[in-house]
Amino acid sequence: MKPPFSLILLPTLRCNADCEYCFETRTEDRLTLNQLAVVLRKVLDHMQDRQIDTLSIYWQGGEVMTQPPEWFERAHELVQEIATAREKRIGNYLQTNMIGYGPKWKPVITEMFGNSLGTSMDFPNLHRRVKGGTPQQYQDLWERKVLEAREAGIEIGVIAIPNAGTVEAGAEAFYSYFVDRLGIRDFQVNTPFPGGTSKAVKCAHPLETEDFSRFLLDLADIWERRGRDAGVRIGPFDKLLAYFEQGTKDLLCIWRENCANEFVCIDPRGHVAQCDCWVSSYPEYRFGNILDPVSLSDLLRRSDARREFQMRPGSLIKTEECLDCDYLAICHGGCPVRAYSVHGDILTKDPYCDLYKKIFARMEAMSRFPIFLRNARRR
Repeated sequence: MKPPFSLILLPTLRCNADCEYCFETRTEDRLTLNQLAVVLRKVLDHMQDRQIDTLSIYWQGGEVMTQPPEWFERAHELVQEIATAREKRIGNYLQTNMIGYGPKWKPVITEMFGNSLGTSMDFPNLHRRVKGGTPQQYQDLWERKVLEAREAGIEIGVIAIPNAGTVEAGAEAFYSYFVDRLGIRDFQVNTPFPGGTSKAVKCAHPLETEDFSRFLLDLADIWERRGRDAGVRIGPFDKLLAYFEQGTKDLLCIWRENCANEFVCIDPRGHVAQCDCWVSSYPEYRFGNILDPVSLSDLLRRSDARREFQMRPGSLIKTEECLDCDYLAICHGGCPVRAYSVHGDILTKDPYCDLYKKIFARMEAMSRFPIFLRNARRR
């Protein structure tokens, strides 16, 4: 069976926060239910062309909870109706900043999203703000909403984006904040990049590799001692260990063999691009518009921008540095949007290359029975 096709769906580009490093260009656009039906049918047509049975929809924004829960109730009915009629499986996943969360969201999260959601918070929080407010006000509100949702039985995963203050505070403080203080058992650490419109805070990105590497390696050691066997999941460490120990290649999107073949993003105006990082900030790399009278398969096939994404891994492996790297089969050159935001060229490698290699080496060393996989990987 082929792996699921993934759709990053932005039903709105509105947001109730004002984060300083956001890469998105905000608009007041919202996806209507009629437009949603068009999007779903064209995506499922594309899946039929590729003989794929399962669709994963990642509902993001903007901020998704600026759409009312009643809209999501109707959207869920529509998704189920179309999936049943087409004999396809559709899984739904929610990513929200939690600012708009309240008891009215509980039925939607239970029925549509399997009683779980994803959210984001940094430690320390320097750049996430409520409109007209401070980072501390944002953090206090977010913590209150997270605890409220957890008390309602909702499972929460967190994405954290380190900043200079994170590295200075250290891995022990970072781990203790999420795991010990908030009781979060599932979080992921993402690498920050200066995407979208240039702002002063983005001048600090990418983070200095040596200090950032030390922070992540310290965090990996803390997780190994305190969390790994206690059921705490930290991305990307857990999935890298699964690769080195079991050969399971379910890695972050930044390390996929070719992300252009596995997912697309669609915004409320119908624009199609590689992911949310591209669709709202880099119009020159949009693939087309799904609300135009064209199939998704034809739109993707005709797109010069998408063709450049597809060429990227093959282009990078011709470079001596990538070709000689022990971890090329995991990394594939890293993330194109991180490369573009720093170098202005997607055909260059991810600026965090050296950091990734250090993480890969540490995870390989931490794996408990890696030898046969190491040998297989290098043959």
